[in-house]
Parts: sequence; C-alpha cells; structure tokens
Amino acid sequence: MSVSPPPLKRRRLSNSKTDVGATVSVRTSTIEPLRIYSWNVNGIQPFIQKPITSFFQPKKSSPKQAKAETKATASFRDFLRRHKWPTILCLQEVKISPDDEATKLAVQKAVKSAKAEEPDYEAHFCLPSDPHNARGFGRKVYGVCTILRKDFATKHKHSVRTVDWDLEGRIQVVETEDPKLSIWNIYAVNGTDNPYKDSKTGAITGTRHDRKLAVHKHMLEEAKALEARGYGVIIAGDLNIARSRLDGHPNLRTFPQQHVVNRMDFNKKFFEADDGLEAIDTYRHIHGDEKGYTYYPRGRKFGSSCDRVDLIMCSKSLEGSLTDAGVLASEKERGPSDHVPLFATFDLEEHRPAETEAEEVQ
Repeated sequence: MSVSPPPLKRRRLSNSKTDVGATVSVRTSTIEPLRIYSWNVNGIQPFIQKPITSFFQPKKSSPKQAKAETKATASFRDFLRRHKWPTILCLQEVKISPDDEATKLAVQKAVKSAKAEEPDYEAHFCLPSDPHNARGFGRKVYGVCTILRKDFATKHKHSVRTVDWDLEGRIQVVETEDPKLSIWNIYAVNGTDNPYKDSKTGAITGTRHDRKLAVHKHMLEEAKALEARGYGVIIAGDLNIARSRLDGHPNLRTFPQQHVVNRMDFNKKFFEADDGLEAIDTYRHIHGDEKGYTYYPRGRKFGSSCDRVDLIMCSKSLEGSLTDAGVLASEKERGPSDHVPLFATFDLEEHRPAETEAEEVQ
C-alpha cells in the first residue's frame, strides 16, 4: 500500500515576471482556513446537564446532591475554546434517541456562546430511524451530531442533509457552494457476524459485515457523483477501519478473516484503485509513516492497545489546500470517551471559484 508523502512546499510567486500593461485576475476576498475536528464521544450525556425532569423520581435527594448530579462532567465550550474555535466539530456515536428533544436542546445550549466576544455554534443531528437495525437501548444507539460555527454558516451558503441509503443515523453532510464543498460526518458500520435486516421489511439480508461493504459502495458512488459536480469531498469520522500495520498497536486486527476483507475493500475503493476515489488520508499525508492512534479502550493502560480507526480523508482536488492534520492523543483529550479527537486544516483560497476583478499591471 502506498502512503502519500508530505505535501510539497508551494513555490513563491512574488518574483515571477508579468508584462507591463498585462491584465491579471486578483481575488477580491479571502476565506478563513477551514478547521475540522472529529471525535467519537461514545455518548453525549457527560457533556450536557440532565434535564430537570430526570430528577422526578420517588427517591428523594438533597439540593446539594441534585446540583452535583446536574453538572456536566465535560464541556464542549471548553473543548472548542481550547482548540481555538474550530469551524466544524463532527461528533459520532452520540447515542441520542430520535424522540429525545430535551437532550437535543441541551446540546444546543452546551455549544452556545455566553460571551459576546466568543464564536457561537449550532448543532445538527442525524439520529437512527431504522425500525429493524437500530432498536436497542431505547434507540439510544449510533447517531452523529455536527457542530457548526455560526459565522461560517452565515457567510457561506450552506445546507445540511442526510443520505437516503442510511437510516441508522450514521451520516450527515454539510455542503457549501462558495467554495463547493461536501463535508461528511460519519460513524461507519462496525462489521460483525450479527444479522443485518432490510430496513423496510425486516427480512435478514446478510451480516453486519455485508452491510459494511455495501456502505463502502454507497459512499464511493455518492462521493464520485459529488466530485463530478465540482465538489471537493471531505469525509471525517469513525470509519471503523485500521488501514495498515502502522495503524494498530501492538498488532493490527486480522481475525476473523472478514476484517481483513473489509480493510482491503476500503483501501481499494478509497485510496488504491484507479476507478476509486483516490482520496487523501490527511494524517498520513502530513505525517508519513509516523504512528498515531485514535481508539484507546478504557480499562487498559493508555497506549497499551490502540488503533487508528478514525480518519479525515479528502478528494485529491483538495490535496494542495491541506495544510495540517493531527491526532490529539492524550488521556485529557480522550475525556469520557474511548476515542481521542483528530483534526485537519484546509486553506481553501486555491479551491474556491472566487470572484475576481481585472487589474492592470503598471
């Protein structure tokens, strides 16, 4: 498997010669760098205060106990502030029931700014509606939430949508027209031997491994169709795939064999095949063969067993715009989850079909 090299330094253009009297195009506005963070939080509850109705229980508690119980143990605002106000924060595995309006409102409150000098954010949800494959735990399974900075949303014509081939609350898409971007927040299927059922009839059509491979196919088709329409595609989230030996410690998972098949299919479709997406793995593009992991299971010493299963990958057309990427691998950044956040930064001036005006060189 080939690994993309670190990006080449851009050539300086300040010394290039231009004929006197020639007309050149110059940009009339600039775009702030696009900074995308992604994090599988493994449940949203530690980040929000419980609604007051959750305390209407027969067992009485003192006011002091109730106050302690309502306090969130982690803070989205602290996270956003610590990382200098990312443009987009993609959260996976939020585990919110689609009928739980109180929790959705609590998340909106948790990301809202209380200070005029700090950026404000809005939260968008994609939660499970599949009646046959997302029923456990009161439907508090899967789910993604995209936290979007309001000034970015206001400045750029944008839309937020889902895809018609997912009803498990796994994929949400933010799209902008200037520049033309399609940014995916994804919590990919974790392949298992458990049955997968037709979302309409409930009939068993295969295993969760089969469903994972089908989702790869849907993802590729959707991404290529968007690229054909001029969009740069950015896919961020928990892909539930460790791409190579570099991405598993102490070992890469190779049993059962179907995990190897899933990995090969993913790499072929998105990175290797000429008729695939030929995407850029942002972490590998910036850091080469340097090891960096995103999944750190709880109950084990931090770093003793870990995998890079969370990725931010992008269209090849965005390769020149990618300026930074990384993994925030520490117990502090892991917080109450079993994953750590990752990020990628794009300078989109070159990608944008910017408005230009003619300027005569004197």
